[in-house]
Amino acid sequence: MKYRIFGRTGLSMPVLSCGLMRSMYSWQDKPFSAIPGTRQQELSEVVEAAFACGITHFETARGYGSSERQLAGILSHYDRHQFILQTKVHPEDDPVRFIANVEDSLRRLKVERVDLLSIHGINDYHSLWQSCRPGGCLAAARSLQKKGRVDWVGFSGHGDVEVLLSAIRHEQDGGFDYLNVHWYTIWQRNARALAAAAKRNMGVFIISPTDKGGMLQAPPGILCALSQPLTPMQFNDLYCLQRPEVHTIAVGAARPADFTAHVDALSHLQDSDLAGIIYEKWQKVMQERCGQLRPDALWDKVPRWQETPGYINIGLILWLYNLAKGWGLLEYSQTRYRKMGVDMPWVPGNNAADVAQYDLAEIAVNAGLSKGELTAMLIGAHQLLG
Repeated sequence: MKYRIFGRTGLSMPVLSCGLMRSMYSWQDKPFSAIPGTRQQELSEVVEAAFACGITHFETARGYGSSERQLAGILSHYDRHQFILQTKVHPEDDPVRFIANVEDSLRRLKVERVDLLSIHGINDYHSLWQSCRPGGCLAAARSLQKKGRVDWVGFSGHGDVEVLLSAIRHEQDGGFDYLNVHWYTIWQRNARALAAAAKRNMGVFIISPTDKGGMLQAPPGILCALSQPLTPMQFNDLYCLQRPEVHTIAVGAARPADFTAHVDALSHLQDSDLAGIIYEKWQKVMQERCGQLRPDALWDKVPRWQETPGYINIGLILWLYNLAKGWGLLEYSQTRYRKMGVDMPWVPGNNAADVAQYDLAEIAVNAGLSKGELTAMLIGAHQLLG
């Protein structure tokens, strides 16, 4: 296993972290007595396999149902100094309630402190306000730090890059020490967040590079062919870890064997030429099939969804359309497209079902397209993805 210093925390972080969302028994919090012994044994085997690989960072969340309680029954058998423990707690309008929730998570985990506490889901300006306002949840987390309940305070974010940047640049109450963020081969729009975090010496943890990074646990044939001699998942691991700002990426293991391919990829970690050659192949196919090197090439040429007629998220729709056409990520794109219009930070704005009702002429011109071309692309995206 390779290790990197996790920004200003000084923690020696394995480049592969054990993310525990997939290995929990239930999305609902359950008393430990209600968790089947077989499921607890499965999680125990996952944790044991992680340690065997040299993975010493375990990342869970209060929102992961039974995860904290299950983990407590396993990590208690290991020396507390052997591992880095992280949990995540959602912000609240009332910081007193946030503190109570953190304390409850510590009780669930059966620990006196966690190494890393994340304010979970700074996804929009309301959650940013909850966290960063004077006397808000960040201030509350710092009070817990002073009491020895928390060593370092960070945040996770799934929303717009401008929200992420606002949180990263926040300085009151000491700012944030690290962040959990999405950035991978198919989604590079948060590159500015990585750069901003590096300037503040923040630790950078990449969330779900395999599943959110294209459902690469079951990749399309085209990407398998393009990624040789690696799998698409292994290539994506390298692509993330060779980014200088990145310290660790999550492995969402549900079985002990889920670590193997990720660990094997690390033998190529210093080979930047291999990752570069594979990425050029990916780009060439995207160019041939979609006329652009990157799937998000038009995103910055169209307005934000809040400024678009019908609140249609044109940039996101065209990105998903290109992922499906260019790299064969049809199921991934369909899954996300069908969640549009339900106020999710992953997929904000509306889909293209009603695009014919709106005049997109000016938007099309600014994007270097005719009105007919843009409308046809959006209709095609809806037919394919919806």
